[in-house]
Amino acid sequence: MKNKVLLSKSIKYVILLILLNTGAVFAQSATDISHEDALKAVLAAKEKAEDSNVLVNIAVVDAGANLKAFIRMDDSYLGSIDIAIKKAKTSRYFDINTGDLGKLSQPGGIIYNIELSNDGLMTFPGGVPIKNANGKIIGAIGVSGGTIEQDHDIATVGANAILE
Repeated sequence: MKNKVLLSKSIKYVILLILLNTGAVFAQSATDISHEDALKAVLAAKEKAEDSNVLVNIAVVDAGANLKAFIRMDDSYLGSIDIAIKKAKTSRYFDINTGDLGKLSQPGGIIYNIELSNDGLMTFPGGVPIKNANGKIIGAIGVSGGTIEQDHDIATVGANAILE
């Protein structure tokens, strides 16, 4: 009986080693933004916001639309925290700039009222998908606190920062 228990434990260890070597036990996939790239995107966006003299909140989500990095610039609007996160999530949910999604969701548009789905979406500019060097979407960035044009420009800088 003791030999069977030892054999069973040995088999479990061998299987674990195989899984570790194949990468099967790691939660992050190759198509998910790394924390280093998420921070790089946030910091590039923050620098653009500072250059533009605008106070914003900046959120980066991973490929699964989970919050990966966030910064709230001092004195930025508290209400923009949730908006920045939702812009990033919305962009990732549909793999589109939130401003482009907004054009489709206007009265008479093909997806009118979509912003009411998914516990609330943001369908105005400021959310941008983040792509890797192969063009695969690995996350998204959302910015809120400036004008919609400023938010979009800042988010675009952040999204492009990981390619530099």
